[in-house]
Amino acid sequence: MEKLTHFDAEGHAHMVDVSQKSHTARIAIAESAVQMLPETLALITEGRAKKGDVLGVARLAGIMGAKRCADLIPLCHPLPITKVSVDLTPDETLPGIRIRAEVRTTGQTGVEMEALTAASVAALTVYDMLKAAEKSMTITATRVVLKDGGKSGRYEGRT
Repeated sequence: MEKLTHFDAEGHAHMVDVSQKSHTARIAIAESAVQMLPETLALITEGRAKKGDVLGVARLAGIMGAKRCADLIPLCHPLPITKVSVDLTPDETLPGIRIRAEVRTTGQTGVEMEALTAASVAALTVYDMLKAAEKSMTITATRVVLKDGGKSGRYEGRT
């Protein structure tokens, strides 16, 4: 196991110094899912959700979440994000919504946390917009599926 970089020699948490790292193109893709009853999914697919466009609002929330990651996760660096996309896909086999967030930057550190935050905030927004219809929804399978760029290179998660 590699040394954890967010701890100093005394074991205290600290922000990692990335000033000596090269600026490189970096990408991260994260996924999440919101499982729900088929009847709840139908509210989305048929456009009957009382709060409105569930997927559109969740997409915007995910994008905003990625942009605010450093405000939420204490040791994350504020990054110049160059792209955020959040795709939400209804899936009757789940049943529920599958979420895929992609974040890009040209910077000195990766954007995995921004992608995870985007996917998580989108999932939380789906829950918020539908909780009156179903409180038993489950947010699941949140994970990094791709990370590329920087010194550590490419990572592809298990499928």
